[in-house]
Amino acid sequence: MLRDIRTNYQKFELTEESVNTNPLHQLGLWLKDAISGQKADPTAMVLSTVDLEGNPDSRVVLLKELTPEGLVFFTNYNSKKGQQITANQHVSVVFFWPELERQVRITGKAEKISEEDSESYFLSRPLESQLGAWASPQSEIIENRNVLDENYTHFRQYFETHEIEKPPHWGGFLIRPEYFEFWQGRSNRLHDRVEFCQKGQNWIIHRLAP
Repeated sequence: MLRDIRTNYQKFELTEESVNTNPLHQLGLWLKDAISGQKADPTAMVLSTVDLEGNPDSRVVLLKELTPEGLVFFTNYNSKKGQQITANQHVSVVFFWPELERQVRITGKAEKISEEDSESYFLSRPLESQLGAWASPQSEIIENRNVLDENYTHFRQYFETHEIEKPPHWGGFLIRPEYFEFWQGRSNRLHDRVEFCQKGQNWIIHRLAP
């Protein structure tokens, strides 16, 4: 039964004294632990946006850069998430690392990064991923799988004789965080929850009841 599935978390603890006073640095520490200790997709995060009717919309994307300004991911700007961010910058992301019994929730505003930075990252990708960005009209309705396969073949042949470049509709978003919550699973459901609330240039730290 679903109601009988439960885990008694007891690997680590998180205190107000042990957490880094800069939440981006704390996220970096936990990311490093996840990369070394989690088997699959440690940089995966659930990105939530808001559509034009005010409905939340969520999907998994991959974190590609963690900078002093925030979190960077890449996508097709014409996709649903790209259009939703253009209309409403407010987003949230969630990381969940079950092997470490940890979760991080972040809210903030997303903005496009520079074309130069998007181009630099695009050219660092494997050729297959570059071609995929050209081949997929992301989020559009297509007749069948053959559309993607034919598009991929077309662009593969085209770029055999042309220098590949970044599609104009593809690039990165920077999420500038305004709120963090770090969650560490503990026994008896008495989990550690530490939040960071932005106040001007500073971060205020609170412990939350589980």
